[in-house]
Amino acid sequence: MSKEQRADVPDILLRIVERRKRRLAAFGEGEPPVPEGASPLLAAPDNPFLAALARQRGRAVIAEVKLGSPSLGSLRGQFDPLEVARTYARHGAAALSVVVEPDFFYGSYELLRGCRQASGLPTIAKDFVVDPLQLQWAKDAGADAILLVAALYSKEELYGYAAAARMHGLVPLVEVHDLGELGRLSGARWELVGVNNRNLRTFEVSIGHGLALASTLPTEAIKVAESGINSSSDLHMLRSVGYDAFLIGERLLLAPDPAKALKELLS
Repeated sequence: MSKEQRADVPDILLRIVERRKRRLAAFGEGEPPVPEGASPLLAAPDNPFLAALARQRGRAVIAEVKLGSPSLGSLRGQFDPLEVARTYARHGAAALSVVVEPDFFYGSYELLRGCRQASGLPTIAKDFVVDPLQLQWAKDAGADAILLVAALYSKEELYGYAAAARMHGLVPLVEVHDLGELGRLSGARWELVGVNNRNLRTFEVSIGHGLALASTLPTEAIKVAESGINSSSDLHMLRSVGYDAFLIGERLLLAPDPAKALKELLS
């Protein structure tokens, strides 16, 4: 792992976003978040990702495939991502998450396409979206949903990217980490709102973030707890305060037997 990818950098999120912008600059000038006349309507309820979480509300696991992270380094060659995706589908996952960011998480939209096809599960593209071009890439790769990290946007930009995602047929999962970011959601309706228990600026993890914010999340949204879920007791604790779905990555990926780990979490 290069020095600039080390997890002790004070603001990892800033470094990831700057790198993402530099890569995207090769494709031309960035577009405004939303074309003129974009619809503010919510995603259709039959969106596969949204529908899958609604069907298993309260016990819906979004199982993640990623090929590394700033804290883990590269995981390439340590497992077959397509087989892992199939395993998730066979053992009760409601949906799939695929991390596509290339420089810090070693991902790609080709990885998403392969995992989506291998598993048949509705899939969210986890990227750091800084240009609408990424929404088109996600859709072309077969994604049904897109992650929008609220920390990256003003309130107006967040609304714009959410509307643009819906125009592409993608349901936005808006991720927050604290009350300040949650405030950017006020004044609009949201399909999916997630709380990341991992601080993307420091990579420290605590499910206390999710527990503390649960009562403040939009009542109409499906509520997703992300990161730091290591046991069925963690999952039950988060469910007891109102979470409907659970995005779980490292607990499954790093397990000797991902199928057994998934069964234990759902027990």
